[in-house]
Amino acid sequence: MSLRERIMELLLDTEEPLSVDDIARDLGLDPRTTNDIYRHLEHIAKTVRGKYGKVLLMEPPRCRRCGYIFSNLKKPRKPSKCPKCGSEWIEPPRFIIK
Repeated sequence: MSLRERIMELLLDTEEPLSVDDIARDLGLDPRTTNDIYRHLEHIAKTVRGKYGKVLLMEPPRCRRCGYIFSNLKKPRKPSKCPKCGSEWIEPPRFIIK
């Protein structure tokens, strides 16, 4: 099974949304592969919509300092800092397939 298929299966079977760090840990991947996982998630979103009639949902990242929600992201990623307060203390996005 490919990595993309393993990520998709994990997100289909989970009850709660998972961050990229959670996905890496659950699949036994190196935590430094988070950028690769974000790229896989872009493709997974297209695959589950067309092939399974499901949707990859993203709980958007949020600033832990001021509560700003990054609701206008075009691609799944963890922003580096908050545009409102400048904090780098960002809660990562979480994903689930429904």
